[in-house]
Amino acid sequence: MGIYDLLIIGSGPAGLAAAIYAARAELNFAIIERSSVSGGQVQSTYEVDNYPGIPGVSGSELSEKMREHCERLNVPFLTESVASVSEADGIFTITTDSNTYQARTVIAATGATHRKLTCKGEEEFAGMGVSYCATCDGAFFKKRTVAVVGGGDVAFEDAIYLSKLAKKVYLIHRRDSYRAAATLISQAKAIENIEFITDTVLESIEGSDMVEKINIKNVKSQESFELAVDGVFIAAGITPENDLFTTLADHDANGYLIANEDCATSRPGLFAAGDLRTKPLRQIITAAADGANAVTSAIRYLG
Repeated sequence: MGIYDLLIIGSGPAGLAAAIYAARAELNFAIIERSSVSGGQVQSTYEVDNYPGIPGVSGSELSEKMREHCERLNVPFLTESVASVSEADGIFTITTDSNTYQARTVIAATGATHRKLTCKGEEEFAGMGVSYCATCDGAFFKKRTVAVVGGGDVAFEDAIYLSKLAKKVYLIHRRDSYRAAATLISQAKAIENIEFITDTVLESIEGSDMVEKINIKNVKSQESFELAVDGVFIAAGITPENDLFTTLADHDANGYLIANEDCATSRPGLFAAGDLRTKPLRQIITAAADGANAVTSAIRYLG
């Protein structure tokens, strides 16, 4: 087996795109995934309508197409859970639950996970009216009524974005003050079809096949209310899957590995691709672009 030129950790869109580019570059590489079902968060997406060339594709189908592309190029997949990554003298050591590998370069493509509210119906209606990405799914709610849950920048950005598509947007927050930037708050309050509901928590999401209504409760009065909505956008934040890399490379206050468009981190030979890295937009297409950039940078690093 020897020392790999490159090991890719993670098989979401960033990792799969990186694998395609690495195979075409004829690198000695492999991709390590903890599940034999590739795709990451895309797998649980009901419909993807903004990936160029294949509108209306389901998340699972898009993941399968990416995986099939890799398999046509004979990409080597290692289905193992990575326990640790370390580096010494320019060589990375990756320890999994069953093996130890070495590589000259590593692409971290482990992604990020959306923070859940853990309210009744959230899991049941995920992808069926419950969304964690307004720019991904907002187009499905044109002229409809939606709720955004949260009080930070992302919640306000989502509400503003959705206000241009939806008939009505409820912005629900558990406190009477917001963490969002003042400019975002001012902008949202100037939009007529955004209604602010404060001091209120989401108790449950209900419907038959799709979301039809939510139950909310005012935390001060303890009164409960029912709202008819077609969609619920949860903006409680996302958490990068960074545990393997926090001691290896610099990260920001939120845990994202600091890397620009070349995907290079502060650790020579370690590249960050996809939702794990600092970036203004986290989408399938930007993750795939990161995979391509990361491999190009790795090739340059290898000399």
